[in-house]
Amino acid sequence: MKLLISLLMLFSLPLAADSEWDQVENALTESTQIKVYRSPNCQCCHKWIEHLQKHNFTVVDEVTHNLEAVAPRQQVPIVMRSCHTAVINGYLIEGHVPAQDIKRLLVEKPPVTGLSVPQMPVGTPGMEMGAKKDDFTVVTFDKDNQFRIFNRYEVGPDQQYHSVSTGE
Repeated sequence: MKLLISLLMLFSLPLAADSEWDQVENALTESTQIKVYRSPNCQCCHKWIEHLQKHNFTVVDEVTHNLEAVAPRQQVPIVMRSCHTAVINGYLIEGHVPAQDIKRLLVEKPPVTGLSVPQMPVGTPGMEMGAKKDDFTVVTFDKDNQFRIFNRYEVGPDQQYHSVSTGE
C-alpha cells in the first residue's frame, strides 16, 4: 500500500504546477537568453524570472539600484513601464509578460520595440496572489509610441486565464 501511495505521489508531481503559468506549451527547442534588469528588493521580479526559467529561457539577472538609469529602460514609454525591464533578441519586455507571449514575439518577429504588461496586474506571472486575478492586456510598443494589443487575458468562470484576442 505504501508503495502504491508513493508511486501515485511521484507520478502526480508533474501535474501539480505552482501556477497556471507554469504549464509549458510550445516549449523553446533550445534555451534562449533574456537579460532582466530589476531592483534588488523586487520579489515579484524574482518570481517572474522563475517563470521564464520554467519555459527554458536562460536568464541573466542584472540587479541594479537605479533601474531608471538602465539604457534599455529609457526606450520604454513611461505609460508602459512596470517593475522590471528585459532584453531578448533585440526586443524589450516590460513587466509581467507571460512566457508564451514572449515566445510568440520571437516567432512572429513583428516590427515593434517590445511587449509590456503595464502596471502590475494581480495574477500575472510573478504576481500570483491566491485566487485573486485581474484581467490584463499584453501590449506592443514602438519607437513612435504606437501601442497595439498583442494578447488579452480574461479570468473565466473556471478562475483560469483565457486568451481572448491575439492582436490585430
